[in-house]
Amino acid sequence: MKRSPLLIIFITVFIDLIGFGIVIPVLPIYAASPRFHASPIAIGLLFASYSLMQLIFSPILGRLSDRYGRRPVLFFSLIGTGLAFLILGSATSLWMLFVGRILDGITGGNISTAQAYIADVTAPEERAKGMGLIGAAFGLGFIFGPAIGGVLSRWGTSVPFFFAAALAFGNAALLYFLLPETVRRKTAHQRTAHGRWRDLSEYLRRPSLALVLGTYFLLITAFSILTTTFALYTMYRFGFDAQHNGYLFAFIGTLGVIVQGALLGRAVKAVGEPALVIIGEALFAASMFVVPLVGPQHGGLGALLVVLSVQAIGNALVMPTLSSLASKTARADEQGTVLGVAQSVASLARVVGPIIGSWLLYSANAPQQMDDHSLRLTYWGGGIITLLGLLLALRLSRLFAVEKTRTKALTTHG
Repeated sequence: MKRSPLLIIFITVFIDLIGFGIVIPVLPIYAASPRFHASPIAIGLLFASYSLMQLIFSPILGRLSDRYGRRPVLFFSLIGTGLAFLILGSATSLWMLFVGRILDGITGGNISTAQAYIADVTAPEERAKGMGLIGAAFGLGFIFGPAIGGVLSRWGTSVPFFFAAALAFGNAALLYFLLPETVRRKTAHQRTAHGRWRDLSEYLRRPSLALVLGTYFLLITAFSILTTTFALYTMYRFGFDAQHNGYLFAFIGTLGVIVQGALLGRAVKAVGEPALVIIGEALFAASMFVVPLVGPQHGGLGALLVVLSVQAIGNALVMPTLSSLASKTARADEQGTVLGVAQSVASLARVVGPIIGSWLLYSANAPQQMDDHSLRLTYWGGGIITLLGLLLALRLSRLFAVEKTRTKALTTHG
């Protein structure tokens, strides 16, 4: 394994995810402020617009990275992210927030390109560990990003967005000068480009990949319900503001880094990737059912931290493992495209999740209100969605066991 390119791509994703993490605790409160007067539904649509653009453009960026190289796609996507944050920070009306989020979504589908880069420089048996670097970068981004966003918001709710813009531009410069290219131009044009929906329909005919994508979709839908409504939930139950939520997301990120950076490789060797997906799905589902039962009179902050720990561990086990399994179903010349399609599926889930979460949270009451019943409805709905993903994960495990047995038999008789 070439360590120096992996270190550079890790730093690139880490800095990118700090910017992403800054948005999570700040944007809902920023948009709901008197400056914009965004309703909860509008906030859900604000999150969904970003993901809708990723849905459309992630496979395009993945295909472009297969064709022209990982480095230029990553570079220009970071420039777009920086511009998007500048728009968010200088916005004077709600439509400008949507413009900023839409631009960020168009250029923000670069995680699939980073995953393809890791697939380029890792052997198949090291793939899950390599994808764990992306997961660790996510975790670190959730440690520093929300905390930075919460602290900077004390000097004004626009300040975190300007800081994130500066990070993105600095990250683009770092990548331009230090990251080597992995795609050879003489082979990059061999694959015929398809439309993204034709790609998706083709991949869904591969049973293993279809189950991976289905599991991925359901988990991220549930995760998006959690992240979109969490700041509103803690504000209602505990009276927390953006700074408090930043600390909570930092706590979640710390656990994610520990699991994905230090434990994931050993766990894969111990039980295998399909089993890890099952374990992670079960943990995440359990956390979703318990979250709405926690409050100041029911366990307090300590109980909330325990529930969030279970959620973080489950998520940290599943995300990079599913990316690894998706990568292993792809040929060398379609890594970027397959992982781009996977990110599009994730983006679709991030469109669906916020809309479902916002609707459930306020469906039982008048707009701008929530109560214990609506909280249970929201998070138990997310738990049921996760359980559906668990059923797909069980099917995926059986399928991989059959394929492994078949491969072993062919090798023995060959």
